[in-house]
Amino acid sequence: MANYKPGARTDERILASDIFEGERTRVKRAQAGLWHEAARDLPVYRQCDVLVVGGGPSGTAAAVAAARLGADVALLERYNHLGGLSTGGLVIWIDRMTDWEGRHVIRGFAEEVLERLPADAVAGPARNEWGSRDQSRAAHWSQRTAAYHGIVTWSPTVDPERLKLASQELVLEAKAHLVYHCWAAAPLLEGGAVRGAIFESKAGRQALRARVVVDATGDGDLFARAGAAFESDIEKDDIHHCMNTAWLFGGVDMNRWIEFKAGRPQEFSAFMARGREQLRYFERPFVSWRNDIALFMGPRQSGFSALDPDDQTEVEIRSHRLMAEHLDYYRAHAPGFENAHLLLSAPQLGVRHSRRLVGLKKVTRAQWPTAMVFDDEIGVTPAVSPKFPNISIPYGALVPEKLDGLLACGRHMSCDPNSHGFLREIPQCWITGQAAGVAAALAARDGIEPRAVNAGELQVQLVRQGVHLRLAGAGARDEHFKEEAAQ
Repeated sequence: MANYKPGARTDERILASDIFEGERTRVKRAQAGLWHEAARDLPVYRQCDVLVVGGGPSGTAAAVAAARLGADVALLERYNHLGGLSTGGLVIWIDRMTDWEGRHVIRGFAEEVLERLPADAVAGPARNEWGSRDQSRAAHWSQRTAAYHGIVTWSPTVDPERLKLASQELVLEAKAHLVYHCWAAAPLLEGGAVRGAIFESKAGRQALRARVVVDATGDGDLFARAGAAFESDIEKDDIHHCMNTAWLFGGVDMNRWIEFKAGRPQEFSAFMARGREQLRYFERPFVSWRNDIALFMGPRQSGFSALDPDDQTEVEIRSHRLMAEHLDYYRAHAPGFENAHLLLSAPQLGVRHSRRLVGLKKVTRAQWPTAMVFDDEIGVTPAVSPKFPNISIPYGALVPEKLDGLLACGRHMSCDPNSHGFLREIPQCWITGQAAGVAAALAARDGIEPRAVNAGELQVQLVRQGVHLRLAGAGARDEHFKEEAAQ
């Protein structure tokens, strides 16, 4: 039986959610011995300047950013689409890209890819509402994942198929070499530096050589296998360590559901209590980009490892069963769900956390109240609550402490467990991916290691690509930044 525990809602938690601690039902497999794999020569599939491994939000942004600086870029993706959890994982609620004053601070690739989507593929507040504290507008958007703490934010829901297409076309327009259905298995190491990767596909095992590698796997697969240090501790009261398969129901009327949820709170509470009693693992729906489609981003299950295939399999099995059980319950008891039907379970497992890089720098909880701006800032993220200022993301958080030839972007960047709760979100992955791509292209161009990339030049190039940064540092470098950014 699951040990049900409600997730704590504080001003450092945006979406209230339940965390379910599940007991494993699968028997732990016994050690079955060892098999010796003989050494062999591998065909080299390609040589390039920058290899990006993983086509999720961060990897897509990295590939586009690097290619736009003239680098020869290869992007390896194990699925048949780009976007990662934002598309194949059905994490179609895109977290806040405006700060608590309504300023659009997550821009660059993030802004460009969303502007590519047709109007009917995006649901969210109009620009003139961003930052609004009007009670009626905040109440309206709070039911639609776009207002928190009484403030309207730019955090839309999107059509995942349109986002797949927009991401793919941006990569191809930038002239990056895109390869689907390839799984990177190991880094290529030369003199202690990463210089490519070995990957598997239907064509067999091959190698891809590169001057610089961007690990955008989400789990740090390449940097971990190359020997870089990483952390895996968690914040147990946050959902960031949970896993689940998200799903969509079609044939619903979300406006009716919202009227029930917001207008009849006692009945809604009774509905939720009965659901938890009957299903044990229970989740409420969120809006999507259409009124007739409901999004379920849970139930979120803890106690499983995203690096263990048996654990992953158990979460998948349980999630698919829960999808059908939720449909029966919602059809019977939820206004707006009388004609609901199973539409889609996410092709990708909803992994939130596994490894975090130990980098040259680190985003930490202690930083939140300080308003500090790193001298190598590569992005700005909204704080988790209006009581905190915006948070600076340093380039050093993408650079391994010791390993050369590699940058790490996305949810496995260098940070503490608290900060990981928001740095793993889609917009922040776009930020760090774009920065990693630009830095990798500069390193490849100049024949230097990523740790030697000049922060001032990196910032200038990011500003040219539309990224929002604050000026940091002093003297000649600062003046150079101002002059170059203005051109």
